[in-house]
Amino acid sequence: MPNHDIILLRRVLWLTALFILGLVISGITAIPLRSEVRWLRAWVDPQPRSEPPSVMVEWLVKVQHGLNFVGTDFPFLFYGTDWLAFGHFVIAIAFIGALRDPVRNRWLFDFGLIACVLVIPYVLVFGGVRGIPLWWRMIDCSFGIIGAAPLLLCRKWTKEIELNLEPAKNV
Repeated sequence: MPNHDIILLRRVLWLTALFILGLVISGITAIPLRSEVRWLRAWVDPQPRSEPPSVMVEWLVKVQHGLNFVGTDFPFLFYGTDWLAFGHFVIAIAFIGALRDPVRNRWLFDFGLIACVLVIPYVLVFGGVRGIPLWWRMIDCSFGIIGAAPLLLCRKWTKEIELNLEPAKNV
């Protein structure tokens, strides 16, 4: 394998590992929602003030109230976010195939790109139906855009590696 391909392969492996880590972290953060929102609110709005709260603080207060209510009276509803976390973990496990053989398993990068693109309409439609503010939906959409960036590079580089390997196959 030429030196250039080895460099590309290392980049692909590094970005794939980073993508897997992002999926695992996203999954983990879907579980302790109450404490995360409490921490985020304390960070965004650390002390009482005389002026009215920002739109973000108002939203976080509303979310915190809803999570506390659900956690106290309907904790089984958090089972949905537990399954969300599980989905992230399973997708991360699938990408181990791309770590093992990124050229042969290049289809995983296509799969991931399709999922990243679908994040945007999904967030816009269901976030709107659920009353999520547009500015928060834009934050959620950014996960699809950010996730697509390393996958696009991995897809491009694995195609290049494959093209460089094809002459060797015909020998």
